[in-house]
Amino acid sequence: MRAADHIDRFAQSPLARWSEAPPWALTSMSRAIVAELVAELKDRADYRIEGDIAVHVTATVEAAAILKGPAVIGVHGFIAAGAYVRDGCWLDDNCILGPGAELKSSFMFAGSKLAHFNFVGDSVLGAGVNLEAGSIIANYRNEKADKRIRFHHDGRLIDTGVDKFGALLADGVRLGANAVVAPGAALARGSLVPRLGLVDQA
Repeated sequence: MRAADHIDRFAQSPLARWSEAPPWALTSMSRAIVAELVAELKDRADYRIEGDIAVHVTATVEAAAILKGPAVIGVHGFIAAGAYVRDGCWLDDNCILGPGAELKSSFMFAGSKLAHFNFVGDSVLGAGVNLEAGSIIANYRNEKADKRIRFHHDGRLIDTGVDKFGALLADGVRLGANAVVAPGAALARGSLVPRLGLVDQA
């Protein structure tokens, strides 16, 4: 399973060189990948660079937002007060993190939004993905003795070989308020998870 097969913009993005990688490989390498992308932006006048964080000059990061690098915030990005970005995150153009949203070791493609009070861990979100308030993409199987992430998709068992992986959400996926995606999931283009819904593909 390749993230590139589920996200139309992947081949035209800075992540194109990792197009053969499965999404859990991208997220497990997120710190190194994003650090490399930040380094490539250092000579560009359209990005403000502070340490290992690159923010496009058109992006807005409100006071009281917390950014822990490496991180890239793209064109017209918006990070609200109280949002928390950490451990290697890349946000494409026009991405929004609302108040209280936490993004960890993840990649968000253009126009994707975490409304508020969301957690998204170790995940790849395609373009135009929207998470309503309180929806969660969990990344760790706390309830199992064996923490390795395995899940069923398209009739087969996928063994990721990692202990932390949230989900691959293809372009246009919508999660309703207070919905939960359990660790290890892949949602097809345009999928809709209802409010209070649970997706568990284990």
